[in-house]
Amino acid sequence: MHHFTNVTDIGPLDLAVKEALEIKANRFGFKELGRDKTLMMIFFNSSLRTRLSTQKAAMNLGMNVIVLDVNQGAWKLETERGVIMDGDKAEHLLEAIPVMGSYCDIIGVRSFAGLKDKAEDYEERVINQFIRYSGRPVFSMEAATRHPLQSFADLITIEEFKTKERPKVVMTWAPHPRALPQAVPNSFAEWMNATDYDFVITHPEGYELAPEFVGKARVEYDQRKALEGADFVYAKNWSAYADPNYGKILSTDRAWTVDSEKMALTDNAFFMHCLPVRRNMIVTDDVIESDRSIVIPEAANREISAQVVIKRLLEGLK
Repeated sequence: MHHFTNVTDIGPLDLAVKEALEIKANRFGFKELGRDKTLMMIFFNSSLRTRLSTQKAAMNLGMNVIVLDVNQGAWKLETERGVIMDGDKAEHLLEAIPVMGSYCDIIGVRSFAGLKDKAEDYEERVINQFIRYSGRPVFSMEAATRHPLQSFADLITIEEFKTKERPKVVMTWAPHPRALPQAVPNSFAEWMNATDYDFVITHPEGYELAPEFVGKARVEYDQRKALEGADFVYAKNWSAYADPNYGKILSTDRAWTVDSEKMALTDNAFFMHCLPVRRNMIVTDDVIESDRSIVIPEAANREISAQVVIKRLLEGLK
């Protein structure tokens, strides 16, 4: 594997999950693989789970780790070609990227959608420039349109907790006070569509995701109907995708909040969320604190998904 930005890069999912579970049982079995190798983690946006889990995964593999917060302690970076750099941005990404590449063996990049220009966001300009100009294997620690490390961890978690071969997995929109990108729901849908699960997406009208991510999923606008018989409930907010409302909040209707009444419609489903979560907006206290909430094991699996990806990138260096 040379880069990791979406589900197709990981190859057959059954083999990826098998490898993940083997690594989870022996996290330090490949420490020699990363000896004298350096991972550079570049953050254009804030992070908790991604930063900690990815750094831990690299350390498990014996790697050195450099962490760069672009907005704290580094020059402000220009990302557009052709601009006259007479503002507050002192360095262009086209010089910064190859310099970063010269100091490391693998690069992880985290860069959110701006939610102002859909074309720019969905072209994934930042991470694609790293892939093009760094000369190093690059993996996404969340980009404008996808969060594949999270989705891989979600898949591992479902495989660990499922009690039937083909579970019903429901991704439900839930309200949030801020406009959030579509990256997590896009990515979760992409990965679920790559499985044989019974996958349903439910959201208010106007919150349709890009068709290429919806794929073969069933879309249901009635949340209660969608939740009937679910084995897993994945709650997540996202802003509008379709023009002219791209990046906007169309609703904060708390009737969509996942509560115990909604969960009672399911087949004793497990509750999932990528975290951080706005309690009593996305989900009520009683649901997220229940014994069917698996948000902590889900977060813990972020270390495992990252370790599989970094291991494969290291193997690709040979």
